[in-house]
Amino acid sequence: MTLSPTLTFNDGNTIPQLGYGVWQVEDDVAEKVVRQAFEAGFRHIDTAKIYGNEAGVGRAIASSGLSPEQLFITTKLWNSDQGYESTLAAFEDSMARLGLETLDLYLIHWMQPKQDKYVDTWKALIELQKRGRVKSIGVSNFSAEGLQRLIDETGVVPAIHQIELHPYFSQRELREFGASKGILTQAWSPLGQGGELLEDPVVASVAAKHGATPAQVVIAWHLAIGNVVIPKSVTESRIRENYAALDVSLDAEDVEAINGLDRSAKGEGRIGPDPAVSDFA
Repeated sequence: MTLSPTLTFNDGNTIPQLGYGVWQVEDDVAEKVVRQAFEAGFRHIDTAKIYGNEAGVGRAIASSGLSPEQLFITTKLWNSDQGYESTLAAFEDSMARLGLETLDLYLIHWMQPKQDKYVDTWKALIELQKRGRVKSIGVSNFSAEGLQRLIDETGVVPAIHQIELHPYFSQRELREFGASKGILTQAWSPLGQGGELLEDPVVASVAAKHGATPAQVVIAWHLAIGNVVIPKSVTESRIRENYAALDVSLDAEDVEAINGLDRSAKGEGRIGPDPAVSDFA
């Protein structure tokens, strides 16, 4: 079985570059599909409080026969829990659901600029790391300005930034900003939620060239440009197919062709909310 390559955080810890995401997966289903992901070869699981499936992920971990040292588990703090003390409490609740003593990665799920609690929230994550409860800390759905403010006000650079990122919305500027600060980039909705992207003629052409599926080619593109990527599926055959993307090696011409699909210059491509202006409970 091919093992996922790892990338190194700015704190010295490592993360498997290919992971399995469980957004929009019900708790009882999560237990089943996370076990299938483990069987396929995944060792990196990405969940969040708001997904409502931390307990299911925890049951899958407990029954997996895998040790904590073999796994990499991420969860995220939800918006309504932002603030120093509330973050510390929410973290303990998440850990109880996951059945873990130590977490590999904890993220602030959204910046919430109008709420303006993310600096105090970040200070709580720093404290959790100091206590040894979390190995690495990062954020999700921030702007470059928000990232810079965290660094300026605390001196602690996030290890990773998880954002919407796929060939139609490649976030080059934000990726480059993160790289300049030593922040890894992680992609959510890496397949653009399927549909149009996986039927794109450019993706189809590269897939035919490599004898791969369109989804495998898009995942391989993420890996080639240095993203951490967390595709999600609840179909066992697709879970295995996504993991097998590790065996697809794109050349520079392939990468450049897929880079050319970006629609950001036209103000298009984004699927989800804009973190710079979005606040929601």
